[in-house]
Amino acid sequence: MSAFFEELDYRPTPIGALSLRRRRELSVGQDVFEIKLGEEFLMSSLFTASEIALARLGVAAAEGQALDVVVGGLGLGYTARAVLDSDAVATLTVVEFLEAVIDWHEEGLLPLGPELVADPRCRFLQGDFFALAASDEGLDPGRPGRRYDAILVDIDHSPDWLLDDRSTGFYRPEGLQAMARWLKPGGVFGLWSDAQPDAGFTDRLASVFASAWAEPVTFHNPLQDRPFTQTVYLARTATTRDGV
Repeated sequence: MSAFFEELDYRPTPIGALSLRRRRELSVGQDVFEIKLGEEFLMSSLFTASEIALARLGVAAAEGQALDVVVGGLGLGYTARAVLDSDAVATLTVVEFLEAVIDWHEEGLLPLGPELVADPRCRFLQGDFFALAASDEGLDPGRPGRRYDAILVDIDHSPDWLLDDRSTGFYRPEGLQAMARWLKPGGVFGLWSDAQPDAGFTDRLASVFASAWAEPVTFHNPLQDRPFTQTVYLARTATTRDGV
């Protein structure tokens, strides 16, 4: 059995101290990998159902083949791996603000890192997703103006619970409109939220996109021994058939 606790890395970052830790969770009999920002838990390998659902629901909603996908936020890699599980995906660009997180995957400190690095469809891009989405060049500085079939975001806790000030304007209609420029006709935007569905935010998406809806994702929390619900928001741009 592995040691009960180990801090694998600790880095200062522009938004605070970041730590990667592995601990043995005796209640479920498995190792758990966690990333903390200061004293705040960002993510845990114990709870991944909604991160995986973001990828699966987003790719399914995009439809078609040879899909070009962006994931905003690498984290522990569960959303990225679930995107790559689909044979319909041709390319995946993962935009991650924190260089340390990319390093942890490339160095094999995180379990999914070697698998993601080895997939030729997957590329890590170190950058500020929110700044890129609002820019005139788009999400891939090497290919200005590139558009995608799906843009899936898992960075903040929810549209109202932000990690820092960088994303303040992203969830407003003007921020969503700026991001939507980088979707192809019929392209899909997906957003993870650590909260119950919010009709107000779904309405905000609907004011920008041709359609929008919320998908509750309920899973069992083994630490509290009760069900817990998070949300995946989805929205689709108009297609050429709609006159766009």
